[in-house]
Amino acid sequence: MTAMPAANLARITHDPGVMGGRPCIRGLRVTVGTVVGLLASGHSADEILKAYPYLEADDIRAALSYAAWRAEEAEIPLKAS
Repeated sequence: MTAMPAANLARITHDPGVMGGRPCIRGLRVTVGTVVGLLASGHSADEILKAYPYLEADDIRAALSYAAWRAEEAEIPLKAS
């Protein structure tokens, strides 16, 4: 796995007590998957910010950056000894 880029990804949090430990935006009960899913289904960033007024534009960019980083992961199968 490659190292997570430091950009605005400090906004992405992992807490076992919040949303089952899934990556969330700033400890809120809004997951990265929710934000990326809304974008993928055609919602604009402005629509998301209206629906979730406690989010900021940087949160949406952080969610996309995190999703892109995770998509770059590669699993390397281990060979049996």
